[in-house]
Amino acid sequence: MTISSFNPPIRTLMGPGPSDVHPRILSAMARPTIGHLDPQFVVMMDEIKQLLQYVFQTKNELTIPVSAPGSAGMETCFVNLIEPGEKVVVCQNGAFGGRMKENVERVGASPIMVEDEWGKAIDLNKVEDALKANPDASVLAFVHAETSTGVQSDAKALCELARKYDCLTIVDAVTSLTGTPLKVDEWGIDAIYSGTQKCMSCTPGLSPVSFSDKAVERIKSRKQKVQSWFLDLNLVMGYWGAGAKRAYHHTAPINPLYALHEALVMVQDEGLENAWVRHDQNHHVLRAGLEAMGLRFLVNEADRLPQLNAVLIPKGIDEAAVRARLLNQYNLEIGAGLGSLAGKVWRIGLMGYASNVNNILLCLTALEATLTDMGYSCDSGAAAQAVNAKLREQNRISA
Repeated sequence: MTISSFNPPIRTLMGPGPSDVHPRILSAMARPTIGHLDPQFVVMMDEIKQLLQYVFQTKNELTIPVSAPGSAGMETCFVNLIEPGEKVVVCQNGAFGGRMKENVERVGASPIMVEDEWGKAIDLNKVEDALKANPDASVLAFVHAETSTGVQSDAKALCELARKYDCLTIVDAVTSLTGTPLKVDEWGIDAIYSGTQKCMSCTPGLSPVSFSDKAVERIKSRKQKVQSWFLDLNLVMGYWGAGAKRAYHHTAPINPLYALHEALVMVQDEGLENAWVRHDQNHHVLRAGLEAMGLRFLVNEADRLPQLNAVLIPKGIDEAAVRARLLNQYNLEIGAGLGSLAGKVWRIGLMGYASNVNNILLCLTALEATLTDMGYSCDSGAAAQAVNAKLREQNRISA
């Protein structure tokens, strides 16, 4: 058997991630590889740290990309901040709160679960009740933007509760970073992790993280070694720390870091607040088109993520068949539901480079044609008309 080069099809990625990667970022990955201790690479590392501080809206010195996907960023936070025997209040209103629980258990700590219905925001009263009932809890962990449901919780209010009860916070911002307002210092977040493959339009494989001074102090004063050698920040800080001289820890993913640098430069050039506005405006355009087709959202409007839209599947429609047809006929990927929402929703992403009007029109046109062919009744062309009306309302096209 002879295996030839792999040439993937060109897809439009409008699922829960990864999102479309901008050509500038793909091009950056093709630049010459240099050593991970090369003085010029160290200069770029410092620029990445500065740019990550910008997108996280923080002055935290320990703000770096972990050399692995978002799940490793999650584990970095938990293994460094939590020791065996501690109590951690974990909020779960979707699949990724469940992963937080798993991390707490694997560290040897006890998760105190605050559970809400999938598709609902975290209930602040429930969280306060749990913190009151467990005054010895050391950490409050929650998902800011729950990728499995498209719901956004009030991170600022949750962090205020954590401070009131003397807890550190661990926050999942995998889907929110650069797509929706996120202010680490202003909100008082202690540890936060994200991924590069969503609203930053970058390739998968890196996980930006940031730790407050208070969190770093806890990491440095641990009673036991961090259970993961690779993710032990006491060691990693020797490579990503301040100054030109770096202690070897691991061989950094050099070319993917070029891509991250370029992605962050693009966010800087657009302006972080402008990126937030773009994601929000495009959500409203997509929403107008979907509602014109008679489709509804899972999440109430106040808690809805603009960059990840959970859309309820019409009665009698085979959701998997729709996704397969979109992929095979239109080279368009949208996501399925997870867990209790499997078979009940589609997850349509509008993240980063993929968050644009052309993609919205492709998605709506393909959905309309596919659903109509499967017997679903909707007004032909109504979605496109609704899109144009919304764009005029936003003054993005002329009357």
